[in-house]
Amino acid sequence: MLRSILLQQKEERDMLLAKDYLKRTLTGENEIFLRSGLIKLISGPRRAGKSVFALQLLQEHPFAYLNFDDDLLLKFFEEDLVFQSLLVVYPNFEYLLLDEIQNLRNWEVWVGKLYRRGVNLVITGSNANLLSSEMGTSLTGRYVQITLLPFSFVEFIDFKKIILQSATPVGKAALLKVLNDYMVMGGYPETIKTPEIIRNYLSALFDSILLKDITKRFGVRNTNELINLANYLLANCANPLSVNSIVTDLSLGSVNTTQKFCKYLSETYLFFFLPRFNSKLKLMQKADTKVYVIDNGFIYAHAFSLSSNAGKILENMVFVELIRRGYIIGQTLFYYRSRNNREIDFVCRKGFVIEKLIQVSYTVASHKTLKRETDALLEVSDELTCNELSIITYDEERSIEINGKQIEIVPVWKWMFPDSNR
Repeated sequence: MLRSILLQQKEERDMLLAKDYLKRTLTGENEIFLRSGLIKLISGPRRAGKSVFALQLLQEHPFAYLNFDDDLLLKFFEEDLVFQSLLVVYPNFEYLLLDEIQNLRNWEVWVGKLYRRGVNLVITGSNANLLSSEMGTSLTGRYVQITLLPFSFVEFIDFKKIILQSATPVGKAALLKVLNDYMVMGGYPETIKTPEIIRNYLSALFDSILLKDITKRFGVRNTNELINLANYLLANCANPLSVNSIVTDLSLGSVNTTQKFCKYLSETYLFFFLPRFNSKLKLMQKADTKVYVIDNGFIYAHAFSLSSNAGKILENMVFVELIRRGYIIGQTLFYYRSRNNREIDFVCRKGFVIEKLIQVSYTVASHKTLKRETDALLEVSDELTCNELSIITYDEERSIEINGKQIEIVPVWKWMFPDSNR
């Protein structure tokens, strides 16, 4: 039976390998990553393209493949028989790809055994707990990791084979049309290929993450509370929230249960909770966190008003791009409130030094809005001793100087092309 399952999966693998995919633009060091003798972990949200990226890495090498999204494999899994069957189905393989490994109970014990036998492993997983707990506890120092998120704006444009120009009115209009499409649809590969399915596809994916990756994996009994919480977080994207306020607003059972659910939602890469920067850890832990979702398409798929939330949607897009660039929540990325209660959307830290302060505003065309954003930047610039100040907008660009400090107003499309002169 196991051999039959593996042969069927091999056919699926070969079909996937035959397709033409867009190369992902990650670190530029993919071959170095692959050549490492350590376990190679590719983590990220479900359906973001982890399996495809792993196949792209391995396509020039002989490799075996196990897909743990297959209930039959999980049902008949027996580690020794599986490995014997692998040797028959994939003779002389150099790498073993274990796809969506978190679905296998106690997987880390088996992976540890394979590693000690000298098997060259590539693993994909849709749960951040692979790193924080299971990988960290059982396989400390034995793995390297890439986090794969939905397509960036640059990849979105490359996928559509669009050459953007902003120098002419026609070119600028085309650029903003593509930008708006990305802000609304997000970057999940399937929705980029077939945008007409976006609502159905992302609604089903959202539910699948809740019901399969969380409810089933963590044994959640009160599914309705989890679903209500996820929808509430989606409706409050880019807003600061406290656990107590969530419990009150949704009439949930307890603070502990709500904290546990938020942890699950974070571990599956669906939501992120950004802490407020404070040099004192206890005060930082007590403050409200700002909630963000992995992809703007989920907001659209749940039919929340886009026009009235344009600023929040833009902010969510900027947040995900910062994560994509390697900023780490609670270590190098925060939000901040000044002594006068002025909020800075993003505080970026490098080592122990505050590197840059970023505000996000859909438009600063009005004097009132511009003054609000610049006042916050100037005040926090003094409090945190940081002089790299910027406001990311939808499509406004200029540089202003106030009290001897330079503030760059940058359109988001240009900010997302940091090395471009478009």
